[in-house]
Amino acid sequence: MKVKEAMNHEVITISPYTLPLEAFEKMYKHGVRRLFVLDEDENPLGVVSYTDLIGVLGTIKPGPQETEGVTIADIMVEDVISISADDSIEDAANLMLRADISGLLVLENEEPRGVITKTDICRLVAAELLVPTD
Repeated sequence: MKVKEAMNHEVITISPYTLPLEAFEKMYKHGVRRLFVLDEDENPLGVVSYTDLIGVLGTIKPGPQETEGVTIADIMVEDVISISADDSIEDAANLMLRADISGLLVLENEEPRGVITKTDICRLVAAELLVPTD
C-alpha cells in the first residue's frame, strides 16, 4: 500500500511568525498534535508539536507580555522529515521509527499534500488484523 492511500489529505500549517498561543488554539481546533511551518511560498520550514507548545506556554506568565518576542520560528524543529506520496507504508513506518517521530509530511511534486502518522499506520494494521478470513 502506498502512503497516498492512507494519509490525511489536510495539512494544517502555520507561519513562522505565528504566536505560540495561536498555534495551540489552531491545534485544538483541528484536533492535531503537530503543525507544519511553511514560508510564504508554501515551502516547509519546520514543524511544531503539541509537546513543544506546552513546554513554551507552561513557562510564559499571563499578561500582555505572555508571548512578547516568542514566535513559532523560535521553537519549531527545523528538520522537516517528509516522504513521497508514492512511497510505501512500510517505508513511512521505518522512517518514523528511525527518526523517533510520530508523523511525516507527505510531499507530491515537492509540495505538501498530506500527513501520515503512526496512528494512521496502527489503524491499517488493526483493520488488517480484524478482517475475518474464510
